[in-house]
Amino acid sequence: MEYVYAAMLLHKADKDITEDNVTDVLDAAGIDVDENRVKSLIAALDDVSIEEAIESAVINAGSSSGASASTAESDDDSDDEADEEEDEADEEEDDEEAAEGLDNLF
Repeated sequence: MEYVYAAMLLHKADKDITEDNVTDVLDAAGIDVDENRVKSLIAALDDVSIEEAIESAVINAGSSSGASASTAESDDDSDDEADEEEDEADEEEDDEEAAEGLDNLF
């Protein structure tokens, strides 16, 4: 994860996401750098628009929290329990999808 964080930090700072820059960020954080992972990250991010990925993540998180808010307003206890179980299942699916996306980076 720290490799992805380094890339996101560089993106936020409007710096080029290069092997040298990612390595420098990780070194500054006191992390032992695996050059192969850095190269894999740079290759994986080659065709990725980080800004679009962030916006997509924000939209997905917003729709998930909206579903939780509507569940909290429900009056029927049995419906609440069913809705909560459904929301938990949706959150688990979202977590699995996020993990799959991160796996593709490495």
